[in-house]
Amino acid sequence: MSEVPCLHLDTTARFFRALSDPTRLKLLEFILRGERTSADCVEHAGISQPRVSVHLSCLMDCGYVQARRDGKKLRYSAGDPRVADLVMLARSLAADNAAAPECCPRIPDSGDLR
Repeated sequence: MSEVPCLHLDTTARFFRALSDPTRLKLLEFILRGERTSADCVEHAGISQPRVSVHLSCLMDCGYVQARRDGKKLRYSAGDPRVADLVMLARSLAADNAAAPECCPRIPDSGDLR
């Protein structure tokens, strides 16, 4: 296997970091099931509109979701169909290896991530 330049590693790490927040992952999984408005996302996540907007902006910046204007509303949908595959694979791997991340002292609890 050839050596991957550091720039690509940094980009890949940042790409996965967007998924490291439980609220963003919850919103992403919700949007992957069908197009949603920000009001739908607020209700689903149970957090304030400004916080949902920050999380949705992050998901859009990383290419996980896209938005389209519908009158005064924005409607969010999957930015790339491969994202659903990525999330399903991650869930499967996490389920098969649940004990490993729980025991890893180098990965902080989600509340400790900044």
